[in-house]
Amino acid sequence: MDKVLLHIEHLTKRYDKDTVALRDVSIDFKEGDFVVVIGPSGAGKSTLIRCINRMIDATDGKILFDGQEISGARGKKLRMLRSEIGMVFQNYNLIGRVNVVKNVLYGRLGHMPLWKSLLGKYSREERKAAFALLEKVGLKDQAYKRADALSGGQMQRVGICRALIKEPKLLLADEPIASLDPKSAEIVMEQMHDITSERGLTCIVNLHQVDFARRYASRIVGIRDGQVVFDGAPDELTEEMTAFIYQGKEHEMKLKESGPSRQVSVKKVVVQNG
Repeated sequence: MDKVLLHIEHLTKRYDKDTVALRDVSIDFKEGDFVVVIGPSGAGKSTLIRCINRMIDATDGKILFDGQEISGARGKKLRMLRSEIGMVFQNYNLIGRVNVVKNVLYGRLGHMPLWKSLLGKYSREERKAAFALLEKVGLKDQAYKRADALSGGQMQRVGICRALIKEPKLLLADEPIASLDPKSAEIVMEQMHDITSERGLTCIVNLHQVDFARRYASRIVGIRDGQVVFDGAPDELTEEMTAFIYQGKEHEMKLKESGPSRQVSVKKVVVQNG
């Protein structure tokens, strides 16, 4: 029987008395799963990801990550647990003026003493790992280029490398293809799927796009109004259930047929230390 890596029990998130983002969510994620969470805007997908990574605190319920409760963790314990969780963001969160390989290496900051992180003292092994990841996603020749000179799809692949250099047990991706054109989105999803599968990582990806979910997921979770309304294999997701999940927001189910967006958030320095 596959080991449960992430256990979520009766998770609720309220922002105020009238706004409930998650409603009594209970769900398990097993080691090696590639799970795609689908649902329209406002369904609670991003809130779920942020509660798992403790970017926000849940109102009620608990989250166990690799047997340890993360929902109540603080200080050193929280930093340690976060160091084992990689995060891929919709808007990349790269530092535009810094070159590509340094952006990847920033993923190691949570594993370093403070003085080393301040001085950027990365080991030879860490640098070697960064270049190996860039080669894996076809960007080794872009290693010394500024991050803001890349296309959106290339930026997201750098973001994936930054998350993976942490050597995490769990990879979370919040709408990683929402800002991309269909061709770039396919490259990003394929590489993220292949690399995590090769490494045996558990991956949870939030998507609007049902066609991508069917293609890449080993399991699909559907969320509507903060509740899990579907949990099963891709071939078990019926058209009727899909229509129920996206009722009134069916236009969100597919990527827009447009060119790659270059209007991305790369100016603000966003580095998670752990």
